[in-house]
Amino acid sequence: MLKIGNLKLKSNLILAPMAGISDLPFRMLNRKFGAELCFVEMINCRSISHKSRRTQAMLTSGKEDRPLGVQLLGCEDNFILKALDVLKGYNFDILDFNSACPAKKVIRRGEGCSLMREPKKLAQILKLIVKNSSWPVTVKIRSGWDKGSVNAREVALSAQDCGVSAVFIHGRTKIQGYSGSVDYSVIRKVKKALRIPVIASGDVLSAQLAKKMFDETGCDGLSVARGSLGNPWIFKQIKEFLDKGRVPVSPAINIVVKIMIKHLNASVNFYGEKNGVVLFRKFFSWYTRGFRKVRPLREKSSRAKTFQDMLSIFRDALQGASPHSE
Repeated sequence: MLKIGNLKLKSNLILAPMAGISDLPFRMLNRKFGAELCFVEMINCRSISHKSRRTQAMLTSGKEDRPLGVQLLGCEDNFILKALDVLKGYNFDILDFNSACPAKKVIRRGEGCSLMREPKKLAQILKLIVKNSSWPVTVKIRSGWDKGSVNAREVALSAQDCGVSAVFIHGRTKIQGYSGSVDYSVIRKVKKALRIPVIASGDVLSAQLAKKMFDETGCDGLSVARGSLGNPWIFKQIKEFLDKGRVPVSPAINIVVKIMIKHLNASVNFYGEKNGVVLFRKFFSWYTRGFRKVRPLREKSSRAKTFQDMLSIFRDALQGASPHSE
């Protein structure tokens, strides 16, 4: 069991927020495979303060979409307070603050990982959020800005003093982005220093790498991001590998196609046929990673406009491609 503030979770495997990915259909599919706590896409405090339609759509949920987390991005007190006020009208269970995003446009605004270079300002923001939040507050950090300024332990201790209920940490610096190696030792030092839960992320791309993260860091939970793309069964595989030592076997192509159809159906039902098909296109590439002779089908999927268009591509995949082989 993982306890974050007053939120008690049966699983310590969490679906991370991903921009342009973590919509309701995606979350519900991953929940079926064992992702208990899921997050909506990262929300900019300015956008939600202005009640933009896109931001409100991102917060769309349902009765079975629980427990649910919201992750905020910002650096200005007035917009953070406005965002918290708007969020009172939504049902969710945990509030995360992002000080880890390495995107250039985010850094230019003084948000995301830029706050790792301003720990005092980050502390002020966290105190403000904790004081004005009725939900457990967590924070997402990185190991540091670059290899010469690794300060995750100090930032995490400060966050704990500010009253956050858990720390999410990605084991890379801002300069690394999503390349290079994850530094397990930094996460381990953060875990040893804190009394509150530490949830680790970075290269949790398989059950074996998930076990390595637990073994190398002693973390309390895992936040799965890229590992879930076209691979919702990763949560089930991680659990079985940790509990029973069962080495994961990639699902047969007919199972992959069955899951793709479920995902496509959910996307079309949620967005309507036109938008649902267009938004699903990127997932086709992820689901078919490792399939043989799949390039022509990916090109077709990038032009698919209707539900039937996509189904015919699925049928072609069943007939001509073999999963997870060169």
